[in-house]
Amino acid sequence: MSILADFNTFSLSLLMSLLVILQMTSITAGAEEAEKTETVSFEYELDAYYSNVGLYVSLTDKPIAFAGEKSEFQIYRDLFYSSYVPRFAVVEASVNPLPCLGLFIKNNYEDFYDDAEASSDINLIQAVTAGFEEPYAFSIFLGNVISFRKPGETGLVPNKGYMGYLISAGNYHIKDNDAISDNWLELEWKIKGDRKVEKQRLSWSFRVGGKMHGNQYITDVFYVSLRRSRIDYEASWLSLMQNSGFEFTLKFDAAEMNLVQNTFFVSKKWPMQKVAALTIDIGYIWEANRKYSGYLRDDEKNDLSFIMRPNIEF
Repeated sequence: MSILADFNTFSLSLLMSLLVILQMTSITAGAEEAEKTETVSFEYELDAYYSNVGLYVSLTDKPIAFAGEKSEFQIYRDLFYSSYVPRFAVVEASVNPLPCLGLFIKNNYEDFYDDAEASSDINLIQAVTAGFEEPYAFSIFLGNVISFRKPGETGLVPNKGYMGYLISAGNYHIKDNDAISDNWLELEWKIKGDRKVEKQRLSWSFRVGGKMHGNQYITDVFYVSLRRSRIDYEASWLSLMQNSGFEFTLKFDAAEMNLVQNTFFVSKKWPMQKVAALTIDIGYIWEANRKYSGYLRDDEKNDLSFIMRPNIEF
């Protein structure tokens, strides 16, 4: 109970800090002139599942580079060849609001949480909040960031490519909507692309890394993950390719490289007035019983959880 009380207090403090930073910071997200003059900038993202605020700092005397009109393939090829020498740092604090809400409901409204069981294997609150193993995190990205304009595009430069190394840490682990004390450290190499223009939103990432846990009953893992998300405001609501997304992640135990978790979900998106999109993610999380040990292992069987995440993307 004391762990959850400390967690609730820390979460509230983190959320208040994020709000203060957002109010104090003037942001020019993606403006070309700003990128030509600023070597330090703040950016933030607000989302029901993953919200963050980041401090972008150039490690040289140059701002985020503008690569001109190049294809995305050329951009990421250039990033790959230069990523071994970090030229940019991003310091980020992030919080996962709905997963935190799931922890709060289970800890404070247990009867309501139990009433959300659709069957012996499916709890709707857990289905909505599943897939996030930490309530919050602090991260440092070291690598390269490039802004670019695809051939034929005009106006602002909202396209960014990222490639480099990410170090993340936290002190809690989420299991079945319970907060477990765990000083964890995550190291990964990632490549990420973000494209935001008037008619389209496209983002994708590829990650390879490892996560080490201070709690001896949580298995250390290596993982590989691929994610893609696209919104096209001019495409049909029924379009599967233009307004969709997916994420696929495999995790292996660090000791023997046996598969301990497989996460997969697909997203359907319904654009609204070129401002936002209704989305829903449907998928599953398969966990081997070897992912946990001791008091954290529920039984000797592997576990299959259902994912159902409604959201609004702006």
